[in-house]
Amino acid sequence: MKIFLSAIYFAILTAWYGCATKISNNTQSNFSPTELEAQKIVDKAISAHGGEKYKDLTVEFDFRKRHYKAERKDGHYTYERIFTDKSDQKIHDILNNDTIIRTINGKQVHLNEKQISGYSNSINSVIYFVLLPYFLNDPAVMKDYLGEESINGSNYKKVKVTFKQKGGGKDFEDEYIYWFNNETYTMDYLAYNYRVNGGGARFRSAYNIRTIKGIRFADYINYKPIEKTLDVNSFGELFQNQGLEQLSKIETENIIVH
Repeated sequence: MKIFLSAIYFAILTAWYGCATKISNNTQSNFSPTELEAQKIVDKAISAHGGEKYKDLTVEFDFRKRHYKAERKDGHYTYERIFTDKSDQKIHDILNNDTIIRTINGKQVHLNEKQISGYSNSINSVIYFVLLPYFLNDPAVMKDYLGEESINGSNYKKVKVTFKQKGGGKDFEDEYIYWFNNETYTMDYLAYNYRVNGGGARFRSAYNIRTIKGIRFADYINYKPIEKTLDVNSFGELFQNQGLEQLSKIETENIIVH
């Protein structure tokens, strides 16, 4: 399944070290009550999922037969992806604050602009979802509290996320909804829409939740609406009323936190 995250990609590249900056550093009068409430919820969620441990982190994992490593320290990050392609060549991608390098069987290869964008985007997309909700405090992110909703007997606070056009990438119009548990502030569900390639929307339900060295990780069951819609605000209700169909499972394996 292709993940459409250009907006997220640009936000991560420009603001990696600012992800955990709280709204208290800004002028609160610039925000509506629902925006302030959404910010409070996201701050609590980040704390519940790992908090300060995200700031100096090295994590490795496997996803769909590819090995990933994400390292960040003092505002700098390095992402790596290692896999063997269909021609039995070993591919090693290294992405950092400044550039991306690809080697094939140990030899560096030239990348054109399209390849740089595509490889960087795909690496960031995977790591973004694995480390959610950490990136929800990126400067390009706009948050709004939508109220509460009950799913499968548990109550959740709903937060809508959109992106500023500046720094939000070409897909800044995409919308995300996150459901945070009222008591634990864990992120148990999320939904998003996209408008490229004809558009579509997805809903994800967390399972196989585990905490490794203080950081919460989850796998997800991935759904799409039976009747096509981009109204992700309705996906909690659709999920409970069998209005979604399962597409795939998104599993992160062999996680190691250093």
